[in-house]
Amino acid sequence: MSATVDPLVPLALLEAVRTVDLPDEELETEFVEELRIKRFGLSDTVHAQIRRYHEAVKRGQRPTEDEAAGIARLIGRRPDAEAVFREAGRNVARRTYQRVPALTKKLTHLLPSLLARPLALAQIRKIGQRYLGGDVRRVGASIHLDVKSSVTLDAAAKQVGCTFYEAALRELMQQLVDGVGAVEHVRCASRGEGTCEWRAQWRAVR
Repeated sequence: MSATVDPLVPLALLEAVRTVDLPDEELETEFVEELRIKRFGLSDTVHAQIRRYHEAVKRGQRPTEDEAAGIARLIGRRPDAEAVFREAGRNVARRTYQRVPALTKKLTHLLPSLLARPLALAQIRKIGQRYLGGDVRRVGASIHLDVKSSVTLDAAAKQVGCTFYEAALRELMQQLVDGVGAVEHVRCASRGEGTCEWRAQWRAVR
């Protein structure tokens, strides 16, 4: 059986393409139609696929990993691929943060760091496993996200696809604890290191 991913992953990738391709200001109707032809993110194809993945999210239908990787490879051909991957990572983090129980979100923002961080870490672990296909662990003052099967691996040159996971981890920690220090890509499967791993530093904010 083929490996699968949460439908939020391909949805976030396609929505990021649409977001990046949107014009910066309101334009006349004829020019908008012209943009729809030139910009992939505004095409009927992307619109239909976004609708499809929205339905998959509602129904809990998991697409194959190959399907999500195919979308990532399409993005990787773009000159602005890094911007799209980063937007997609932030998108996943924001959407999954919305699913964190309201009380937990409130406590992670109100409690002192000593008490808030274990709550935040538990949520990051759940989200990392379910939506990013990764294992999350704490090592001293840092959080490590280890992804053994990355859907963006080799999607673009120079490990640009890996910025998807980096941005997701950074945004998730920002949302949960109002602060994150440096986020580093410390291991990469494309460099023959077996797995992809990111390290994020907690930043004391209270």
